[in-house]
Amino acid sequence: MQAESLKNVLHIDRSEWLQERRKGLGGSDAGVILGLNKWKSPFQLYLEKTGEYTEEVDNEFIYWGNQLEDMVAQEFAKRTGKKVRRNNRMLIHPEHDFMRANIDRVVVGERAILECKTTSAWNAEQWEGEDIPASYICQVQHYLAVTGYEKAYFAVLIGGNRFVWKEIDRDDELIDIIIDREKHFWEEHVLAGVPPEIDGSPAAGELLAKLYPEDDGETAMLTKSDEELLEALESVKGEIKELDTLKKQYENKLKMTLANSPHGVSPRFEVTYRAQVRNTIDSKRLREEMPDIAEKFTKQSKTRVLRIKQIEEAN
Repeated sequence: MQAESLKNVLHIDRSEWLQERRKGLGGSDAGVILGLNKWKSPFQLYLEKTGEYTEEVDNEFIYWGNQLEDMVAQEFAKRTGKKVRRNNRMLIHPEHDFMRANIDRVVVGERAILECKTTSAWNAEQWEGEDIPASYICQVQHYLAVTGYEKAYFAVLIGGNRFVWKEIDRDDELIDIIIDREKHFWEEHVLAGVPPEIDGSPAAGELLAKLYPEDDGETAMLTKSDEELLEALESVKGEIKELDTLKKQYENKLKMTLANSPHGVSPRFEVTYRAQVRNTIDSKRLREEMPDIAEKFTKQSKTRVLRIKQIEEAN
């Protein structure tokens, strides 16, 4: 099945493209739905698809991403001898209308796509050897599901000075999982208007901070299920406290074993116990002796803090 024979091929500009994204799921959404994207939670994705939340996008990031994409694609063609061409169209799966694809390039003469990436040098280890970040694997398998193509290539510029490219075959078993999970997310959550359960990821916490940065001064009446949640939370906090105490006990036993030694080894482990110097500013003294300087270099931030107090013992 060629991309041109898909059920629908949409020719749209960027503003229309942003609107169309709400009508289905794209490749970058696959990793979110499978819980493999640490930057976005399924709960946030649901809010975006239902129009209840719009993610803030850095225009500079978009600009440089577009500029570098063309350079990365050209470098891939130069190093591999393969020809690539743009595909500025939103593709739709022939059977599942909610599955959309905006692919970077098509590889001429092959039933293959090219996905161009740029990343920081801090992420270099994610591309070592045969490694490919799991969320990106899901992304291209989503694209292969939509297009019916047989393989995908990654071209990656790492840290602005290192280029790698990789090949990945179509994985029908993974594609079936992606389709099943995406179908459930789209029908049981987005279309049904039922948000997925909020999770404990940093992405979910950051989203809540953006959605509810201020309190309105009103007291909320909590339900029985909320009380059960509070009891579970208190129980978990107690377990964490016990585990933290146990952890410190184990650490102290190791410190006693090492005594004055800075280094210890066993057949399976290596331990270091070295003195470190830490320089900090005495903020209290600074405010007392140089209040103007302290005020000038004080940065204020605001955050909402969740605290729990038990006001009545359970019967």
